[in-house]
Amino acid sequence: MKKIVYLLSVSFVFLSASIVSAQSIHIKKAIGKIKLDALIDEPDWQSAEVADNFQQYFPTDTAKAKSKTEVRMTYDDQFIYISAKMYNLKNTREYVTPSLRRDFRGEGNDGITFVFDTFKDRTNGFIFGVNPFGVQREGLVSNGGDDFSLDWDNKWYSHAEQFDGYWAMEAAIPFTTLRFKEGLDSWYVNFYRIDSENAERSTWSPIPLNFDIVSLAFSKELVWDKPLEHPGTNISIIPYVAGLTSKDFEAGKKQVTDFNIGGDAKIAIGPALNLDLTVNPDFSQVEVDQQVTNLDRFEIFFPERRQFFLENADLFANFGFGDATPFFSRRIGVSVNKNTGQNFQNTIYAGARLSGKINNNVRVGFLTMQTGEDKAQELPTTNYTAATLQYKVFSRSNIGLIFVNKQAQQDSIGGDFTLNPNVYNRVVGIDYNLQSKNNVWFGKAFYHRSFQQNKPDSAFTTGAFLSYTTQEWEAEIYGRATGANYNPAVGFVRRRDIKEFGGEVRHNFYPVYGDIRNHGPGIDGSYISNERFGTLDWDLSLRYRIAWKSTARFEISPIRFDYTFLFDSFDPSGDNGLELAAGTGYRNISFNWEYLSDQRSKLFYILNGRYGEYFNGKLLNLEGSLSYRFQPYGFVSLDFQYNNINLPKPYKSTDLILVSPRIDLTFTKNLFWTTFVQFNSQNDNLNINSRLQWRFAPVSDFFLVYTDNYFTSNFTNPNTQQFFERWQPRQRAIVFKLTYWLNL
Repeated sequence: MKKIVYLLSVSFVFLSASIVSAQSIHIKKAIGKIKLDALIDEPDWQSAEVADNFQQYFPTDTAKAKSKTEVRMTYDDQFIYISAKMYNLKNTREYVTPSLRRDFRGEGNDGITFVFDTFKDRTNGFIFGVNPFGVQREGLVSNGGDDFSLDWDNKWYSHAEQFDGYWAMEAAIPFTTLRFKEGLDSWYVNFYRIDSENAERSTWSPIPLNFDIVSLAFSKELVWDKPLEHPGTNISIIPYVAGLTSKDFEAGKKQVTDFNIGGDAKIAIGPALNLDLTVNPDFSQVEVDQQVTNLDRFEIFFPERRQFFLENADLFANFGFGDATPFFSRRIGVSVNKNTGQNFQNTIYAGARLSGKINNNVRVGFLTMQTGEDKAQELPTTNYTAATLQYKVFSRSNIGLIFVNKQAQQDSIGGDFTLNPNVYNRVVGIDYNLQSKNNVWFGKAFYHRSFQQNKPDSAFTTGAFLSYTTQEWEAEIYGRATGANYNPAVGFVRRRDIKEFGGEVRHNFYPVYGDIRNHGPGIDGSYISNERFGTLDWDLSLRYRIAWKSTARFEISPIRFDYTFLFDSFDPSGDNGLELAAGTGYRNISFNWEYLSDQRSKLFYILNGRYGEYFNGKLLNLEGSLSYRFQPYGFVSLDFQYNNINLPKPYKSTDLILVSPRIDLTFTKNLFWTTFVQFNSQNDNLNINSRLQWRFAPVSDFFLVYTDNYFTSNFTNPNTQQFFERWQPRQRAIVFKLTYWLNL
C-alpha cells in the first residue's frame, strides 16, 4: 500500500512539474556560435528547452496538433536565436506558398510564426515568420491582437530547408530590431504553425478558435537566465536616390524629368522608444491603390502602406472608430488627381516621428511633417503635427489622448516659413479602450472635438462600442454622434451631422462529425438619423454562415432590408446620369452572398454578389477575385466588379465594369516583377503599373516602375474605327529608386 501511495505521489509530482513547465520556456545564453543552416546541430540547441505539444487552433481547439512541432531558443549579446522543426504526417509532400515574396499571409500557406510580447502588457507585440522556402515575414500586433499588420519591415536573418518527413528553420533576430523593456527577466511569447497538409493551424499556447491566432491574451512566459540589458547603439540610415520622367497628356504639358536624393533615419532612444527622421522622402515604391467601383455617396478609405508611418501606427490611427478618426496619415503627402482618380505625391520637405514606450504603462507618439506648396492643386505649404499619449489601466485596457494640428504657412523655399495664423485645423480627443483579461470583452468610448478659424459649433464626434465573444456567441452594440461641423482635416470622416447606433448577434454550432467546422445564424442592423431630416438610413440583415475544415467559407444574407434618405441630390448610376431629387427616400430589399474557396488549392477564388432593389430601380452586382499560383514562383490573378444598374427612364441605366488582372512573379527570394492593370469604366481610366524590385541586400532595394493611364471612353466606343485610335493616353511615368539600409 505504501509503495502504491509513493508511486502515485511521484507521478503527481512529475505531472505537476510538467504542467508548470508547460506554462513557460526558459532561454539561456549560447556558449558557442550558431550557424543559420537549418540543421539545428549545435550543442546549444541540444541543451535548450523545447516548446512542443502544440494544440490545434483550426479546425478545432480541443485536440492536440496532428503534426508535431518543436521550437528552441537561445541568445548572445546581439541576437535572439530561434530554431524550429516542423514534422509532417508523410515523408514526401508539397508545401504551399503563393510566391517567394516577403510577407506571405493566408490560411493556405505553410509556415511557422513567433509572437513576442516584449513588455508583457498583452497589448502590443512583434511577429516573425518563415515558410519552408525560406521566405520571411515580420509585422506588428496591436490592440491585443485585434490589429495585425505585415507592412512593417526590419532587418533580421533566417534560413530554412526541406528534409524527408519535416522541414526546419533557424533565425537570428537582432535585439536592436525589437523594442523591449530593459531589466525585464521575462517576456510573453507564443508560436503558431500553419500546416496545409491537413488544413491545420496549431499554437504552443492554446488559443480559443473564436479569437485571432495572434491574440496576446494567451501567451506564455519566456524566462531569461538573467535580465536583459540595453541592446546598445541602434541607428539605421536609409538613404535613397530616385529619378522620374513623366508626361501629362491630358493637361497638354511637356515631358518632365526629375531627380531626387533623400532618406530616412531610425534612431533608438533607449530600448523602447524610436525616433524616425525623413528628409525629402520618396514613396514611389508604394504599390498602386486597388480601385473600386463607388456606388456610395461618400469617400472611400484606402489603407496606409508607407513605411515611415507604420511602426506604432496604432498610437495615431486607432483613435475613434469606424467612419470617424481624427488622424489619417494618408492626408499627409498624398493627394488625389481629380481627373484620373489616381493618387499623386505632394512634396514633403522633412518629418520626424517619435513613438514607443516610456515604461510598461505609458506609450507616447509625436509626429511633425512639413509639406510643400502645389499651385496646380491649390495646396499651400503646410505643417502637420500629431501628439498622442496612451496610459495603461487595469490588466489590458488603456486611456488615450490625441492632439492633431494642421497649420498652413506661406511658402518660402530657401527662406523662412511664415506662419499663417488664420488657416489652421486642430483636433483634441480622448479615448478609453477596453480589453478584458480573458479577451471576451472588447470595447471603446471616445470624445473628439475639432477647432478652426471660424469657430463653428457642433464640431464634435463621440461614440462607444462593446463586443462580447465566445465560441458559441458573438455580439456587438455601438453608437455614435457626429456634429454637423466636425472637421478633422488630417483625419477621416465619411458623414457629419448624424446619430447612429447598431449591432449584431451571431451564434455558432460545432458539428462533431463531418467536414463542416462551424455554422450558424446571425442578425445585424444599423439606424442613422439627424434632427433636421429625421431618419436618414437604416438596414437590417438576416445571415447564415458556414465554415469548412478545408478553410472554405460561405455566407448568405437571404434578405436584407435597407432605407436611404437623400438629403442631397444623387446619381445612383454612378455614371453621370440624372440625379434623384434631394428630400426623397427609398426602401429596398436585396439578396446577398459570398463564397471563399479552399485557400490551399492552386486555384483560389472569392466570389460575392447582390441582387435586388436599388433606389428607384434594380441592381445586379457580381465581384470577386480569381488567383492561380505557379508555386513557388508567383501567381496570376483577376479581380473584377460588375454592376448592372437598371433604372426607370429618364434616369440612366448602365453597366459599370472594373477589371484588374495582375501577374506577380518571384524569380528568387530577392527578385520580383509585378504588373497590375486596372480597367475602370466609372473613372474613364485604364491604369497600367509594372514594377521590378531587386532586394540586393536585407531591406535594401532597387525599384523600376512604369505607370500609364489611358482614357477608356473611346476604347469602349463601338463607333471608333481604328483600334489604336482608341488608346488615348492621359498620364505616363517611369520611376527608378535605389534605397539602402545601413546600420551604424
